[in-house]
Amino acid sequence: MNPFDYVNSINITKKNIMIDDITEKGYAPYMVNRSLSYFQDTVLMANEMNIHHQMDKRMQYDFLRNIVRKRKRFSKWAKADKLSDLDMIKEYYGYSNSKARQVLPLINKEHLEYIKKKLYKGGRS
Repeated sequence: MNPFDYVNSINITKKNIMIDDITEKGYAPYMVNRSLSYFQDTVLMANEMNIHHQMDKRMQYDFLRNIVRKRKRFSKWAKADKLSDLDMIKEYYGYSNSKARQVLPLINKEHLEYIKKKLYKGGRS
């Protein structure tokens, strides 16, 4: 099962979809808590489940399904910004993401332009 099926059953349908051990193993508390943390009325409940992460998955699911009020909740997930300069540094020097982030503030604009010219492969922009 998809983690968002559990979120929909907690938020909208209130139907118990955790019917056996297989569906219990498919429950991802982190994903469910993260999706609930975007809303003012459910952030405290998600935080409570994060505090009590050692609880059984079925108990966490039942708690959230019974305590969260029925309402449609939708938000786009926050994603990390993609930096084109970071990608150029990674490709030019062969660095990993973390190493390129460390080096990026040390490189000046002229050197970034030089790297951009060296990596230019032609074609349309």
